[in-house]
Amino acid sequence: MRSLLPLLLLVACVAPNDSSQQGPPEFRSLFNGVDLEGWVPVNTAPSTWVVRDNMLHCTGKPTGELRTDRMYQNFVLELEWRHLVPGGNAGVFVWADDITSVGVPFHRSVEVQVLDHAYGNTRGHTTHGDIFPIHGAVMTPINGRGSSRAFPTELHSKPSPEWNHYSITCIDGAISLKVNGVMVTQGTDANPRMGYICLESEGGEVDYRNLQIKELPGGILECEQSGIFDRGYNTIYTGVNHNGWEGDLDEWQVQDWRLVHKASAGTATIIRQFALADFGFLADVHLKDQDSRATIRLRGNDATQLEIALDAPLLGKHLHEGWNRIEVLLEGNSLWITVNSHTYPEPKTLKPGFKLGPLSIEGSGEVALASLFVRSVDGKR
Repeated sequence: MRSLLPLLLLVACVAPNDSSQQGPPEFRSLFNGVDLEGWVPVNTAPSTWVVRDNMLHCTGKPTGELRTDRMYQNFVLELEWRHLVPGGNAGVFVWADDITSVGVPFHRSVEVQVLDHAYGNTRGHTTHGDIFPIHGAVMTPINGRGSSRAFPTELHSKPSPEWNHYSITCIDGAISLKVNGVMVTQGTDANPRMGYICLESEGGEVDYRNLQIKELPGGILECEQSGIFDRGYNTIYTGVNHNGWEGDLDEWQVQDWRLVHKASAGTATIIRQFALADFGFLADVHLKDQDSRATIRLRGNDATQLEIALDAPLLGKHLHEGWNRIEVLLEGNSLWITVNSHTYPEPKTLKPGFKLGPLSIEGSGEVALASLFVRSVDGKR
């Protein structure tokens, strides 16, 4: 199934959003006040995002994102937000990829900071609407103070629990922010400049309301100017508990966006039951040293086993200490593998006879897991 290989690293080369509507662009609601229709929880728990009193409430736990179900290129985004606890941290991401970047709970994107006053203002950040590229994105700041972060020229945000209004305008890689009606922050030459809009959960309890978007015409983009299109991945780790997993759960500690196996735990296995014979699987694996090892059994048996370790015979030469991204596509007895952006040109041929089984991950030494995602072969949710 050589033709399936590009799906592992599919990057969207897309035409702009349809702007064939009659008349000038108009605002439409981006949140219906009733449920999460139009939004996709990326790497958070069902409890993270709650709709109440016509508001979208974020608990802040775990660290992660909720994103739109479609991409946007040129637009004006209006929203109101308030931190419910002093010192709260959150953000709005624009032009984001479909899932998180390697070894972090955040997307490649441009972030519009949502910080409460009690978090504090420093030379390196403010609580009044900074804008900055993260995790592989780029942007040229206006009022950058020598860094890639754009700082506000005026201070207009209000402290918890007061409401703040943001108006974010994104046009052809240029981004600007109005805080409570005043233009304060700008950046240019962003890349990517088309992608998903995300709301960030990062420890602070936040309410959002009156989310509206007005789409604007946009030109044709080069492939590298677009975020990665939805590959159909769904998270299989909540970040707040072991729900959906069984096995040696006490030896795998829930640490926010990471699932951590300590060296003192010996060897311990966690198991995820699901009825997909053929599927794609993605995981970030942190290897501390030569004694760190994760053994992934895609159908719960040695015939579908992958050794993630620095001395592993198949994958070891493409692994390193720290975070590693493993992406596989299993169909029949063929296993396509990508490790840290290196795609093996031919599939690993598995022993026949094992067509269905649980996903299991065995830890040995100090290992951490993050960004645990599964998708069906055809990419449908």
